[in-house]
Amino acid sequence: MRKILIVLMASFFISGCFPGVHKIDIPQGNVVTQDMIDQLRPGMTPSQVRFIMGTPLITDTFSDERWDYLYSFQEGGKQRTQERISLYFTQGKLSRFSGDFKPTAATPSE
Repeated sequence: MRKILIVLMASFFISGCFPGVHKIDIPQGNVVTQDMIDQLRPGMTPSQVRFIMGTPLITDTFSDERWDYLYSFQEGGKQRTQERISLYFTQGKLSRFSGDFKPTAATPSE
């Protein structure tokens, strides 16, 4: 009986030591959806854009006229995917955007 108990306990300890048994999902950055992109309109103020999109992950240090939103996701042990979108402002108003998302409505794009 004692040998069986020792073998069972040893198997429980060893099973936790194998690499790759459990891999977690790793999301990073700003989540951007197509619905958010479709709400963007030329002439929006930075505060209106921030209300829709949230705070940008990256703002240009030398100019307030470009905001970058990045999102990467790696599902447990699989290949990492990344999406990005850059918003451009002219004289304090949204003028265009470029990146991995395309508008489905009449919104500005590059």
